[in-house]
Amino acid sequence: MAQGGRSARVWLFDLDNTLHDADRHIFPHFNRSMTAYLQAHLGLDQAGADRLRMRYWQRYGATLTGLIRHHGTDPRHFLWHTHQFPSLDAMVLRRRGLRHALARLPGRKVVFSNAPAHYSRAVLEILKIADLFEDIFTIEHARFRPKPDSYGFYRIFRRKRLDSRRCIMVEDSLQNLRTAKRLGMGTVWVGPADKRPSYVDVAVPSVLRLSRELHRLRGFSG
Repeated sequence: MAQGGRSARVWLFDLDNTLHDADRHIFPHFNRSMTAYLQAHLGLDQAGADRLRMRYWQRYGATLTGLIRHHGTDPRHFLWHTHQFPSLDAMVLRRRGLRHALARLPGRKVVFSNAPAHYSRAVLEILKIADLFEDIFTIEHARFRPKPDSYGFYRIFRRKRLDSRRCIMVEDSLQNLRTAKRLGMGTVWVGPADKRPSYVDVAVPSVLRLSRELHRLRGFSG
């Protein structure tokens, strides 16, 4: 395989709030779209749709999981209609130096996101970093079982022929990092260092700082 196959370090990057800031524009729009979808397809008012969305999020870690289990929702239909953005280019916030910071990291790079493929590809193109990743593994590839469910992790290991002990998960979600560590991966939390839990190897305020922490991740290098 390219760049050393199983023996090479492999970076698995989450997308939203890891490679770009989704809190300001993307997530609020996404939340409104999900609420509107529940209203339209389940016959709920706005308050009821918001309550159900949050209930499923708290119980399953993803609204979509609850919709599939309890309402037979077509996941592709849901993801397509809730990930339409009128001006995505203006809503994605670019970080100066991101491309350079990622290019400095030795090893293979893959995006591993709970977002759908069409949205993930569009965001990477807007960020001008799509060519730095050898693959994009999205919710469709995980058969609509989102992180932190370990199923998607095992799927990407098989698809890319990865040794989890040579993989480093870079995430803003602690739940997802807990699963990654349990599977033997290195873990990088994009979050505050003073609140780093035991299953996080390194915490960085931004992926722009990641190359400075390589010495703390030597155990996962090829």
